[in-house]
Amino acid sequence: MAKQRARDLGLDVPGTPGRWNAITDVPGVEVGVTTLIEGDGPLVPGKGPVRTGVTAILPRGHDDRLVPVWAGIYALNGNGEMTGSHWIKDGGYFYGPVLITNTQSVGMAHHAATGWMIDHYPEVKTEHFWALPVVAETYDGCLNDINGRHLKEDHVRAALDGARTGPVPEGAVGGGTGMICYEYKGGTGTSSRKVGEHTVGVLVQANHGIRDWLTVFGTHVGPHLRDNLLFERERGSIIVVVATDAPMMPHQIQRMARRAAIGIGRNGTPGGNNSGDIFLAFSTANPIPRAEMETGKMSFEFLSDNDFDPYYMAAVEATEEAVINAMLAGEDFETLKPAGKTCAALRPDLLLEAVKSAKRLNAGKG
Repeated sequence: MAKQRARDLGLDVPGTPGRWNAITDVPGVEVGVTTLIEGDGPLVPGKGPVRTGVTAILPRGHDDRLVPVWAGIYALNGNGEMTGSHWIKDGGYFYGPVLITNTQSVGMAHHAATGWMIDHYPEVKTEHFWALPVVAETYDGCLNDINGRHLKEDHVRAALDGARTGPVPEGAVGGGTGMICYEYKGGTGTSSRKVGEHTVGVLVQANHGIRDWLTVFGTHVGPHLRDNLLFERERGSIIVVVATDAPMMPHQIQRMARRAAIGIGRNGTPGGNNSGDIFLAFSTANPIPRAEMETGKMSFEFLSDNDFDPYYMAAVEATEEAVINAMLAGEDFETLKPAGKTCAALRPDLLLEAVKSAKRLNAGKG
């Protein structure tokens, strides 16, 4: 049975989504996942249980031409990793895929994606051109044998090869398999917004927040949801990827990435000390083949800064909704550290009752 998403529950979700309400509503963007769920029982380091995976985002799908996407990054709290970030800051673009996995698997994901790029792009294989994939992470060691490093090269390649347009799986899938969000089961979530003729799409790997902070579309519900609490303080991270087909210059895209901070803030997090809150934004507009970027003058189409407010709002709203979608798609997992607790899925009935209780309380205060 398909899980309900935020819009299915009648919550006060703002904005107009695209066809799939997913990052893949941005034309050309494809997503693939490899999910690893193996074994049960207590943690045996190196053997399991395994609750992890990898998510692959192809900004230009399986196009075998080296065409950059213009990009920007922002870290609200930098307790985490995103490879390729230095060139994105300096060059304002990147080539190839984006991968999201667990903290101890960044090296394998980068190694595998580099091999995939060598095989996929003729220019990387035959010319003097580097492969510099973007790989980001969040920590899944509470639910997964993270030090066993169970993600292998074939798993990463399967996610890359299997990337497709259309609906995106959410919850305990791909890199989000072992993640926890506001002390509920978190993971992969996505959403999109239409802005005139353009689309802004977001994908999150949500592994952050404590229950007391949780706010759902303007209603502070955390104090009304006291089941299966896990942590005394923040100990997670969130990666947000924002995509658009709107024409933007790199400095404008970097400003789009910053708006993801407002989006996660709407859900309640202040960006905790232990959280790696790292955001990547890219635009698929202005496709200039690599050979044309080697020398000479180039033309570039971009929006006026004065037209950006609707795009900023789209990034904020889609980020906020993607986090809730990730939680609603969850399922109960048993914790490994500490052992034997339940990382519960956010049940729609409990969420709706908490929203009603919070609104009644607020009305009584008025």
